[in-house]
Amino acid sequence: MDTLIKQQGLFLACYRFVLGLLFACHGAATLFNVLGGPQGPAPSFAQWPGWWAAAIELVAGTLVVLGVATRAAAVICSGTMAYAYFVVHQPQALFPIENGGEKAALFCWGFLLIAVFGPGRWALSARLTAPRALASEEA
Repeated sequence: MDTLIKQQGLFLACYRFVLGLLFACHGAATLFNVLGGPQGPAPSFAQWPGWWAAAIELVAGTLVVLGVATRAAAVICSGTMAYAYFVVHQPQALFPIENGGEKAALFCWGFLLIAVFGPGRWALSARLTAPRALASEEA
């Protein structure tokens, strides 16, 4: 059990990386018709919320993967999926298994977890601020 506790940061980083990568890939597939293409016709720039949701998925998902502005990006990702669930899926039926909203619900709660716990020490932002913190301690 001590080994798991010691490796908690690494597991959080893996979780953040995988969740952000899946989210970013979904956005890239929708916007650029790659990775198996969009789940329907590619949205146009003016189409709400299709194009905008895909852009948020790509940009915010990439920020989460990198660990840059992670909490803010995770809140935006979580909110995007909450919107998708309650506007697109929930009107069809109450439970995600009935309305096809499992992915939206899982992404929503997964990103909320990252927003609460933060990116961890394996994030790029932690690596960028570490030298400055050490320099200020030495002065």
